[in-house]
Amino acid sequence: MQRDLSKVRNIGISAHIDSGKTTLTERILFYTQRIHAIHEVRGKDGVGAKMDSMELEKERGITIQSAATYCTWKDIDINIIDTPGHVDFTIEVERALRVLDGAILVLCSVGGVQSQSITVSRQMARYNVPRIAFINKCDRTGANPQRVTRQLREKLGLNAHLLQLPIGLEGDFTGVVDLISMKALYFDGDSGENVREDEIPPEMMEEAETRREELLEEISMFSEELMEAVLEGGDIDNGLIMAAVRKGTLALEFTPVLVGSAYKNKGIQPLLDAVESYLPCPTDVTNYALDLDREETEFKVTNDSKEPLIMLAFKLEDGRYGQLTYVRTYQGALNKGDTVFNSRTGKKVKIGRLVRMHADEMEEIDGCGSGDIVALFGIDCASGDTFTADGISASMTSMQVPEPVISLAVLPTDNKAQTNMSKALNRFTKEDPTFRTYVDHETGETIISGMGELHLDVYIERMKREYKAEVEVGAPQVAYRETISSRADFDYTHKKQTGGSGQFGRVAGYLEPLDEGEYEFVDQIVGGAIPREFISSCDKGFQKSLEKGTLCGAAVTGVRAVINDGAAHSVDSSDVAFQLAAVGGFKEAYTRARPVIMEPIMKVAVEGPTEFQGGVMGSLNQRRGMIIGTTEEGNYTVVEAEVPLSEMFGYSTTLRSLTQGKAEFTMEFATFKQVPKSVSEELIKKYQDEKKNN
Repeated sequence: MQRDLSKVRNIGISAHIDSGKTTLTERILFYTQRIHAIHEVRGKDGVGAKMDSMELEKERGITIQSAATYCTWKDIDINIIDTPGHVDFTIEVERALRVLDGAILVLCSVGGVQSQSITVSRQMARYNVPRIAFINKCDRTGANPQRVTRQLREKLGLNAHLLQLPIGLEGDFTGVVDLISMKALYFDGDSGENVREDEIPPEMMEEAETRREELLEEISMFSEELMEAVLEGGDIDNGLIMAAVRKGTLALEFTPVLVGSAYKNKGIQPLLDAVESYLPCPTDVTNYALDLDREETEFKVTNDSKEPLIMLAFKLEDGRYGQLTYVRTYQGALNKGDTVFNSRTGKKVKIGRLVRMHADEMEEIDGCGSGDIVALFGIDCASGDTFTADGISASMTSMQVPEPVISLAVLPTDNKAQTNMSKALNRFTKEDPTFRTYVDHETGETIISGMGELHLDVYIERMKREYKAEVEVGAPQVAYRETISSRADFDYTHKKQTGGSGQFGRVAGYLEPLDEGEYEFVDQIVGGAIPREFISSCDKGFQKSLEKGTLCGAAVTGVRAVINDGAAHSVDSSDVAFQLAAVGGFKEAYTRARPVIMEPIMKVAVEGPTEFQGGVMGSLNQRRGMIIGTTEEGNYTVVEAEVPLSEMFGYSTTLRSLTQGKAEFTMEFATFKQVPKSVSEELIKKYQDEKKNN
């Protein structure tokens, strides 16, 4: 039986940290009767919100892992993914948005558009995800939804307009005015479960009419019928307005803005109605897959359950019962007992158990169809793998994975801890593509890398709790890069003669800085100076050379390697000989190409009371920070700066003591920039000393 996909919504809830995403999801689950009692994120009852099922999440009051659930509102099936707000867990947002059709962007009515809101909005734009904006916390002191809507336009470049007005604000927030139906909505009952429709308060009538006119003028651009109705005057059919809002939202040219307070149980049911009315169903979104049999040409995925299966594994989790693989089906149907094909590994896999997730609980199901988000058990795969029906060789485009910017050395205290640590690291690297681990061959230390201090802190804590692996942590290391700043030629001959056949390979060309990208190989060989079969060997040799620079031992990036001459021997030339010749040529040119060290620069946003602005700016300047700008909203100031990551360690403690604990900061990776001469000399000396000692 073909499902009616117009009754399905796959949505994500994303926002800046502490905007109320998890609280909002808790209310959605309550009103859709998936849970029967509301628990708070930092609740005194010790239960915690449904979607924060990990012990660490309950303790810290933050979301660390995205959690999936589903519910039914009226006759619509909604799959929801609640994502973390902290930038260190950005991969959770990235992979959720990759498989979702629509999203709710939650904003704090006081904080407005904050640094992570901008990052999330950028991620939504990358995957073409239509969104509804929900301005939460209208009950808080300083709430101003009009200002936040203005920020959505100015800071995020969205065509955002209010579909509702708050009735009262701060402590007087009692309900909302719906500008489409021109009715006031109040939320009665112990938990706001009874929505009462009433007349608009007389004192708000004039503003409501003005805002409605502005809204109609904007959305009539998306509907000729609506434009005619507006020009003719008189009553306008609500269905016509809603259809125009939906059309603009799906085209990513309009962002409906709703208001409410999740904590005070106000405004959630109209938000669910908006999800039904304005966000896309699976058939509204066009998805493409790559045909691996036809040189990766793109083809459109149909959403038809009768077509051969195509689904994407977007998240792995090692649970109590083994590996859990979250999948989104894009085409075809999947039943328990089916055999599917992993297009990356070429292996066939039999589906044993199929479950529908509700945070950390699961419900066994026999099958699923196109547009569903479900989980599979006991399947060996990687995050981003595509599964298809046998005979189809296709791959869904994967998500963008940012590079780690910070590293720590972890040292197990004994052999048992070593074994447990290895198990933990295997699991974590499989689950999280932004978490990397390797053994430093020179020091023998295990190095873990990630997106920030909190990211690594959480994994170390999980190692200790979940795996009983007692580890000691070394000083944080910054992921420096080396690059070249000028062009340099090379002409290198690798010649080795031992008993039997020798090795011979000559490569000539030059290295030059690459403006964009990490590495580019250019083959300008003419006349067969280097035989075709050895060109790729030269490329391999250059890539090997990029692994470690000579200044501070960091990876080399931003290099174009060009070969334009060379020589080969009919007997002694081989793949290895040309790889080694390329390595030698690279070393020869690298020292002459004026190499420099680059360091990661972080975009830092500090938010706090205006009285501490001078101290905050001073503390950032002391850390080699460059102030980009300051924004003042009442007695609250946001200072934005670019600061080297190496200077940001321990900043949270400094900021706390500087502002009496009243300010907070967020940071995310911005770019790589050349380090100052004094820092460069220090790094080079440290590297030379380490080499001597080893």
